[in-house]
Amino acid sequence: MLPTLLTLGNAVCGFGAITILARVGPTFDVVGGYDPALEMVNAAKLIFLAMLFDALDGSAARLTNQSSDFGAMLDSLCDVVSFGVAPAFMMLKLTDPRHRLMETLQLKGDSAPTVERMFTAPFDYPIDVLWPIAALFLACAILRLARFNVETEEEDDHSGFSGLPSPAAAAVIASFPIGVDSLTKKAWAEPAGEIILPALAVLLPLITLATAVLMVSRVPYPHIFNQMLRGSQGRKQLLQLVFTLALLSAIGGMTIPVIFCWFAFAGPCQAVWRKYVNPLFRKSSAT
Repeated sequence: MLPTLLTLGNAVCGFGAITILARVGPTFDVVGGYDPALEMVNAAKLIFLAMLFDALDGSAARLTNQSSDFGAMLDSLCDVVSFGVAPAFMMLKLTDPRHRLMETLQLKGDSAPTVERMFTAPFDYPIDVLWPIAALFLACAILRLARFNVETEEEDDHSGFSGLPSPAAAAVIASFPIGVDSLTKKAWAEPAGEIILPALAVLLPLITLATAVLMVSRVPYPHIFNQMLRGSQGRKQLLQLVFTLALLSAIGGMTIPVIFCWFAFAGPCQAVWRKYVNPLFRKSSAT
C-alpha cells in the first residue's frame, strides 16, 4: 500500500497544480485575497511536491520488496499528469500574451492595491506558437515515460537515465515562478529584475522546447536521488552541495531555476563542446 499511496500522491499534486493554474486569469489586481502571481507559485510548489512523492515511491517499493509491473505502469500514468500536463499548462499560463504573468512583479507592500508593472517584454509569442510548444512538451514526456518502462529491466541499478527525466524537465519550468517571486521580493534585485524578467518572458518557450527535445534524446543523466541514498557522494559532490547552499542563502529562490537549468543543459552543452568545438581548437593549434 505504501508505494501505491505515494505514487497516487504524485498524481493528486499534479491535479492540484492544474486546478490552481486554471483559476489564473488576465488580471494584475489582487482582489479578495486572490493574487495571480502567488497562485503560480503555489502551483509550482505542488509540482515539486509531486517530484518528492515520485522520488520516494520507487525507493519505498524497492525497500519493501514490492516492485512490480503494476507499480511501474501506475507511476508512469501519474507522471504524465504531474510532469507532462501540469508543466505544459504552466508554460502556457506564464507566457500567454493575454496574461503576461512573467511580466508581473509582486506587491510593493501589503497595502498596495495593484501589482506594479516594471517592464515590457521585447515581443509577444502568439498563442498559435505557444500551444504547439506546450503540446510537444506533453508528447515528449509521454514518449519518455513509455520508453523508460520498455527499456528498464529488473536488474537495473537505477544510477542514471538515458534522456532528461520528465520530473527534471517539469522542474525546469516550475522553478521559474518560484525564482521570479523570490527575485521580485528583494529590493537590491530590482535593477537585475528589469533585465532578467524580460529575458525570461522571451526565453521560457525556447527553454520548454529544448527540454522537450532532451527528454527524447539519448543524453545520459545521473540519478542524483539514488546516488545520494547509496552514499556515493565524493569530494566533488560535497563541494557542489556547499556551493549550492551558499547560492541559496545569497539569492534565495532564484537559485532554483539556475540549478535545474544547469542539470538539464550542462551535459548536452559539454557533449557538443567536446564533439565539435574541441576538434576545431586542436586543428588550429596544429596549424
